[in-house]
Amino acid sequence: MWRRLRVDVLLIAVAVVWGSSYLAAKQLTDFASVPAILSLRFMIAALALLAVFSWLRKKRPGRAELLVGIILGFTQAAILLLETYGVSVTSATNAGLIISLTIIFTPILESAANRRWLPPGFFVAAVVAVVGVALLVSDNGFRLPNAGDLLMLAAAAVRAGHVTLMAKLTTGKSFDSLTVTLLQSAACAALFTAMDPGGAISAVVNFGLPQWLGVLYLGLACSVFAFLVQLWAIRQTSASRASLLMGTEPVWAVLIGITVGGELIGWLGVLGAVLIIAACYLGQRIEARSRGLRQRKRVSARAPQPIDQAT
Repeated sequence: MWRRLRVDVLLIAVAVVWGSSYLAAKQLTDFASVPAILSLRFMIAALALLAVFSWLRKKRPGRAELLVGIILGFTQAAILLLETYGVSVTSATNAGLIISLTIIFTPILESAANRRWLPPGFFVAAVVAVVGVALLVSDNGFRLPNAGDLLMLAAAAVRAGHVTLMAKLTTGKSFDSLTVTLLQSAACAALFTAMDPGGAISAVVNFGLPQWLGVLYLGLACSVFAFLVQLWAIRQTSASRASLLMGTEPVWAVLIGITVGGELIGWLGVLGAVLIIAACYLGQRIEARSRGLRQRKRVSARAPQPIDQAT
């Protein structure tokens, strides 16, 4: 019981730090460019992961592992650019809720790629989620989404592509998760630094203690801690339970945006938030049930059939 409780608490902690990352990133955009912030975040993350990598005495990556890590690093960089630019011009609450649509987008993309369609109920959940986003961004009267909201929608779509690509490139391969994540972080750090080297240097020189605490929080808590806990905890519990607990991320994004960030949300926005969270939860459950049913059918089809015996 205590072991299960510890696993659950740590997975919820991952959801909390991910939910809080939008406000932390938004506050930093007042002091440095987006590439400079991400450069420092991933340099810190890469150095910390390198320390863990060395401590565990992992073997050097092979050519295929190196290539996959770099490719996934670039797709991860695209997500973070869209997210951070998006959150700089929208609220942290909106950002956390809209990015949760990845839970809806990913199965749709996977089923299209595999030509295997999901049950109709899943698409009902997807429509409800879209309605929720429309209500959320129209909280103070119906209007079109602003640039930040649209960037977060794009980030959710790219993140779905990233997850699908990750599954395609790593399934059935003996890649080490820590090694691939280290390579991703190093690729992100190199790319973001190359985008704005002057901005990164200026941030290092001019950041005060609050800004450094924010960058360290993003690099260590939201990247290294979250990855290592996720990697450990998912092996201690079921994938569906881990996914459900970490899927509370948008709830924490809303609570932290309102209580810490002082953001306001009206009744229309609350309704939209509830619809988004409920639709994502429902869609996730439908997709997991459908996947489990397919797996059982495959196992049943491979099982030896009884031989009729003449009497």
